[in-house]
Amino acid sequence: EVFDVALDEVTSDHRRSAKAINFGLIYGMSAFGLAKQLGISRSDAQQYINRFFERYPGVKAYMDRSKETARVQGYVETLCGRRLYLPNIKARNPAQRQYAERTAINAPLQGSAADLIKLAMIKLHPWLQKNHPDIKMIMQVHDELVFEGKSENLLKAADDIAQKMVETHDMSGKLTVPLVVEWGLGANWNEAHGGKDAQYSGQARA
Repeated sequence: EVFDVALDEVTSDHRRSAKAINFGLIYGMSAFGLAKQLGISRSDAQQYINRFFERYPGVKAYMDRSKETARVQGYVETLCGRRLYLPNIKARNPAQRQYAERTAINAPLQGSAADLIKLAMIKLHPWLQKNHPDIKMIMQVHDELVFEGKSENLLKAADDIAQKMVETHDMSGKLTVPLVVEWGLGANWNEAHGGKDAQYSGQARA
């Protein structure tokens, strides 16, 4: 949608560029910075930025609302109510103020994602101990959980683990979009991460 290209014509370069635009804009990247990162002209970068906000006006509204909320109350919150205070949101120093503004935009998003993965871990731990004691939850990698065990045991439990993670929204109660969980199996993290064996999605409550 950002490049006005049919889905079957999307290339890896398109994906890379769209990801740079998506995350760059949330972090307050300018047309100059985006042009430098993508190796394109500043005017082309500005066109991409303009098109992005035209197609997704809700993103700009969210960004403006987040900054204003932080200015008024001095902090932002995750969906679960965890606060991040931003004392520099009204700083006279532009660099300090702009950093606080970017944090105000990003923290509720990444902070809520962090809350959800922690809730999933809390939910899974006793369930694993009771139902699959031979499987160990050994690591969190951003929005992923890594489990260790015999392949046959992991295969038996994978569907249920994925569904338990999807159902995390029952604990937060504030999502209006579906959660999706994918899983992979391998002799190491890289191998397991290389492909997906299943996908589950659940509709969260409004």
